[in-house]
Amino acid sequence: MAEYKLSASLAGHEDDVKAVIFPSPKAVISASRDQTVRIWNLLSDNPPLFDASICSNATGFVNSVAYLPPSAKYPEGLIISGGKDTLIDVRQPSKGPTDNAEALLLGHSSNICALGVDPAGRFIVSGGWDAEARIWPVGKWECQAVLRGHEGSVWGVVAYDSETIITGCADTKIRVFNTSGKLLRSISAGQHPVRALCKIPRGHPSGADFGSADNEGIIRLWTLGGQQVAQLSGHESFIYALICSPSGELLSAGEDRTVRIWKGTECVQTITHPAISVWGVAVCAENGDIVTAASDRIVRVFTRDPARVADAETTKFFEDSVKESSIPQQQLPEVNKEKLPGPDFLTQKAGTKDGQVQMIHELNGAVTAHQWSAGQQQWINVGTVVDAVGSSGKKVEYLGKEYDYVFEVDIEDGKPALKLPYNLSQNPYEAATSFIAHNELPVSYLDQVADFITSNTKGATIGQAQEQISAPDPWGSDNRYRPGGESAAASTPAPPKIIPQTAYLNITTGRIPAIQKKLGELNQALLTDGHKDVSLNPAELSQLASLCKHLESNGATKTSQSISGGLDLAVKICTTWPYKDRLPGLDLLRLLAVAPQTATYSHPRGGNIIDVFEQGATETQPPTLNLVMMAVRGFANLFESPEGRTLAVNEFDKIQNIVGTAITSSTDRNLSVAASTLYINYAVYFKTASQSPSFEHVIKIIESLGNILSKQVDAEAVYRAMVATGTLLTLDDETRSAAKDVYNIEKSISIAVAKAMDPRIKNAAREIASLLKA
Repeated sequence: MAEYKLSASLAGHEDDVKAVIFPSPKAVISASRDQTVRIWNLLSDNPPLFDASICSNATGFVNSVAYLPPSAKYPEGLIISGGKDTLIDVRQPSKGPTDNAEALLLGHSSNICALGVDPAGRFIVSGGWDAEARIWPVGKWECQAVLRGHEGSVWGVVAYDSETIITGCADTKIRVFNTSGKLLRSISAGQHPVRALCKIPRGHPSGADFGSADNEGIIRLWTLGGQQVAQLSGHESFIYALICSPSGELLSAGEDRTVRIWKGTECVQTITHPAISVWGVAVCAENGDIVTAASDRIVRVFTRDPARVADAETTKFFEDSVKESSIPQQQLPEVNKEKLPGPDFLTQKAGTKDGQVQMIHELNGAVTAHQWSAGQQQWINVGTVVDAVGSSGKKVEYLGKEYDYVFEVDIEDGKPALKLPYNLSQNPYEAATSFIAHNELPVSYLDQVADFITSNTKGATIGQAQEQISAPDPWGSDNRYRPGGESAAASTPAPPKIIPQTAYLNITTGRIPAIQKKLGELNQALLTDGHKDVSLNPAELSQLASLCKHLESNGATKTSQSISGGLDLAVKICTTWPYKDRLPGLDLLRLLAVAPQTATYSHPRGGNIIDVFEQGATETQPPTLNLVMMAVRGFANLFESPEGRTLAVNEFDKIQNIVGTAITSSTDRNLSVAASTLYINYAVYFKTASQSPSFEHVIKIIESLGNILSKQVDAEAVYRAMVATGTLLTLDDETRSAAKDVYNIEKSISIAVAKAMDPRIKNAAREIASLLKA
């Protein structure tokens, strides 16, 4: 079969292109860290020329994009995109960024990094950094099911069929769910985070049903039953994307700058890009062409059809860009330059497999990298090996090595900061993975650490040449965005409104195995110390195991046969165990707080579940911060049921006394996020309840939110406090006047905005400013 060759290079994005789709031979769709989704429409076939227009704008990185094929209801199909702003934008391809979206799907609490579409077009599936996947019925646009139990970011999702969802997770596991949200199977996929998944059509030589790709650079093929039937090796670093072409070939893209084409289990072609990463790859089902998304901001189309190959000038520019690429030495194995072969090797020795890399010691002293092309039966120059150079040009030494940056990262209050070394040549996730492994931190920190690196090194890059754009004037009409042009601000639409908030939020992500393990260890310590009177007996331990198994499979469900007994266990731990040992019990109790049975619980010695949380968290003064934080998470989760909402409102003064006191004396990030979430839920209740809220309660919350906005520096905590504040300000004129004139909320917001890097905070502040002027 012929090799893929460059068809078109599409330049226009202003930051990494993170994802691409190829819905028809006439159009390509791309999503970027520049906060846009763009449609590239084919203008002419020979040579291929494309014209770009912005389809939608977001308020943060757009990391994922999917396409719903045309149907009777949606004859154009639908473009689905998601990213850092936690919104899923659904819109028709003909709509511009200033037009209303078909739907904005709210539910994820963190970055949306994976999207998929049911083959029958009935639903969308999404995955995010919040350790959840969600199912959204097309047309109804409300979350049908939350797929829980993940212990890390959900980086890959596949709607295998109309009944089955497969997820790939940073916790190294693949999970198979039904569309009701029930976990059918958990598959251990090695020791590295799973990055990408794809469905494999029947007839593949391996007999596999689906494939996975991971941070080890390995592609694994599986049956739905969880049996690994093949393993494909060739990539030299993280694999970010995995798809299957209509011909049955697999295509993968990764951190080693390559896209690889696999026939059966053999790599038949390697396409190297002049970039640090190839983030995405997609295939056109109609003609078999492929499109790639890369860190050098360029979208590229490749074809096997000679009629669609790029002209000689565009092809040469691409080949020269690859040849002239600077390959950071840190990406390659350490070698002795003097022992490398010279240029004669390239004409005397053939490679053993497609994509094999050989370093050559050139006559001028430089080291070049060459990649074997099985199709062309020759070595292809793919760049010169160089040292990475940071933005300042000055290296920092750490543990005997030099780095562009050595960050100090505060992981826990009261403990010294940890050192995080990073070179610009590294992928942020690679550096984050090494940092987490070296410091024995939870894998759930991976995305936050990588995001920290990206945010703090933005603008410092290793220079790369930009290719020529494929059309003479891709911004040729007045409704196009012109980077740096005078009309840019006018043509960029305002982000979607976020105030008032209308949905309750919960905090139900939990590491159930860790909770169960810690409770077992503490229980054994109680027995050893002679405290059999408060320890759990064998029957209770069995009940705990059943509860944890249920929570691991179904998440913090609102109704469960096992909640009643499990609730008694959690209450026992929170009220009778030594104060220092109560954290895992409170963690368990806050997960159970979503159930109506918890809200209506009555303690045998008197008191409700609020009293249990209070006793468990504050029995010793001053209370331990983590225990209070866990109780506040429980208060927030009560709003998941009508019974819980009634209890939370009736016991407002008791809850506010706990929360208000804690946030006044501490700026802990986790406590502030929990408190802001609780206040969002109160604000939603006050906004939607049939009876008017207590003005005194509203004002007490505004005062506490002002405290968070003034003192807190964490973006998520500040953003949630903004949303809660804004929602309360929509209640009535009396609330707005008191917030403005008595509690000086404008000053608190100004302080928060001055510290803010997150655009969501500034957008919320603008909406609040409009409310206060009304």
